[in-house]
Parts: sequence; C-alpha cells; structure tokens
Amino acid sequence: MSRLLVVVDMQNDFIDGALGTAEAVAIVPAVTEKIKAYQTQNQPIIFTKDTHFKNYMETREGKKLPVPHCVKDTKGWELCDSILELISDKDYKIYEKITFGSSQYAQDLEHGLYDRVEEVELIGLCTDICVISNAILTKTFLPETIVKVDSRCCAGVTPASHENALNAMKMCQIEILD
Repeated sequence: MSRLLVVVDMQNDFIDGALGTAEAVAIVPAVTEKIKAYQTQNQPIIFTKDTHFKNYMETREGKKLPVPHCVKDTKGWELCDSILELISDKDYKIYEKITFGSSQYAQDLEHGLYDRVEEVELIGLCTDICVISNAILTKTFLPETIVKVDSRCCAGVTPASHENALNAMKMCQIEILD
C-alpha cells in the first residue's frame, strides 16, 4: 500500500518558541519515530512550514494573533533539530505556506501528484489550526483516499482545542489514531 506522511509545521516557534506549549514539546519523540518508520518503509514524506515575513503584524493573521512567529529565515521558522537530523541528507518536498492550509499542497493534490497514494497520514502542529486545515484539503481533493491523523503525534493550542479538532475531523470521515 502506498502511504504518504504529511508532517505539518513541526517548527521551533510552535514547539518551544513564541507559540510553544508543553504538549508540543511532548510529541516531538513520537513524531520523529513516525518519520523514521516511514523512512524505513520507503514511503513518501512531505513537510509544511508556516512562513511569515517581517510585516506579519500588519497582516490579517497578525492582527488576530499578535505574536510574531515563523518569520522566514529565523530559528523559530526552522524545523526542530531532531527532525532536521532525520531529513538533512535526503530530498523532501517542503511546502512553505502563508496561511493555515497549504495552497501549493492543494494545487499538487488537484493536479494529481498524490493520486496513486492509497493513504495519507497527517501529524504535527497545531491540531486545531493547520493540521485540520490540511487534513480537510486532503479529503477534499482525495475523497476516496484514506485520510488519517495520529493524535499521539499532534498537539493543539490547548488540550481542549486539540480534542475539538479531532472530533471535527472524525465528522469529516478522517480516521483518528490514538
């Protein structure tokens, strides 16, 4: 079975930086183990990176969430070190995205880049914002593909919003692993 792993926004600012949480720090080992498992099985892996610029505070998102984060080319924008160590010597597709869902990932879905994938699994941060957005995009463009989210490899802004997002995804026929 062809499976695709989508690692969403495992960036320093979401783990232990500007918007970091204890829950985000806690999932890093499980995320790295999941990546290793896909690597061992030679299954494809892609990454997303929340990407903002120096004008972040002037954007609509910046006005609603006035905490500068994931500013391109800063330490907070980088993937966490334990993930970088796993992928540094390989060529992985990394989608830089300026909003919650990746428009480039959606375009690749729409243009059939992942049509042969039988299962897409999403992990990462934040469950209630970017993971759910990209999971819904995946389900939209690949309605007959199994879409899963591993709750052990995700964390939300709060534990309650994490659970709310998992329940919303269940209602959209996304399988939740726990």
